[in-house]
Amino acid sequence: MRIRTLTIAAASVLALGAAACTQAEQNKAEANAEAAGDKAADVAAQTGEVVESGAMKAAQAVEEGAGKVADKLEDKQAEAAAEGRPGAVDPATDTRVPAKN
Repeated sequence: MRIRTLTIAAASVLALGAAACTQAEQNKAEANAEAAGDKAADVAAQTGEVVESGAMKAAQAVEEGAGKVADKLEDKQAEAAAEGRPGAVDPATDTRVPAKN
């Protein structure tokens, strides 16, 4: 939204400048509009970096959480396989405990 507002403001400055100002004033208005455009581009780039870093941190948290869950499940499966519970998979051998018939 901020970029859009700055862009509209810059365009307005140029439009008003062209209609009611001297050449020097128009040049100054154009320079100000260019500076505003540059500032908008800088703000957009910075915003993109902030969003990207937030997404990276969220992905790392998900990865860490998933790793902890996987470790717990692996421990439970190892225990179940050691006890001979049918359907359990021994993580060390990737072998399923057969069902009892």
